[in-house]
Amino acid sequence: MRRLAEKRLLVATHNRGKLDEIRAMMAPHGIEVTSAGDMGLPEPAETESSFIGNARIKARAAMQATGLPVLADDSGITVDGLDGAPGVYTADWAETPNGRDFMQAMARTWTELEARKVPEPRTAQFRATLILLWPDGHEEIFEGVAPGRLVWPPRGVQGHGYDPIFVPDGHDLTYAEMTPEQKNAISHRARAFALLEAALA
Repeated sequence: MRRLAEKRLLVATHNRGKLDEIRAMMAPHGIEVTSAGDMGLPEPAETESSFIGNARIKARAAMQATGLPVLADDSGITVDGLDGAPGVYTADWAETPNGRDFMQAMARTWTELEARKVPEPRTAQFRATLILLWPDGHEEIFEGVAPGRLVWPPRGVQGHGYDPIFVPDGHDLTYAEMTPEQKNAISHRARAFALLEAALA
């Protein structure tokens, strides 16, 4: 693992919830975090069919625009009863003419599970792939997976995305019913970050 020469990192995201999670996870390492959204950078089109491919697109776009080391992630939920969908298209399922609506995405997911008569537990996995990219093109990749099950109706008001219908294995609360600290200790992103943090240490 290559060391960060500066304690400054650009996170290639426009998602405030994701940025807050990453900022909290990097704080113990004394790393200052800013985001592509804060810097007014455009969001590149995510045209790859894999999490790592889309993370790399975001990292390269932000790095080329700023010359800074960049941390990018691509994450989503894979639902076993839907053959792994929505997967890399998780955010696309939430797109509306007025922005992203994850209630719509969650409802679509549950409706399709019902249509297929998928038995419970309706298992799913949150997946996060992190890529740390340096201006010279060197990259490090870290992947985290959190298995669990989907529930309906949605529960809780914390978190973002599919958090209100996802119950991680070994727990009774959805991600959205947990405090940020509880979620950050066990989430898919936390698992990927644990690998990153081990490398930084």
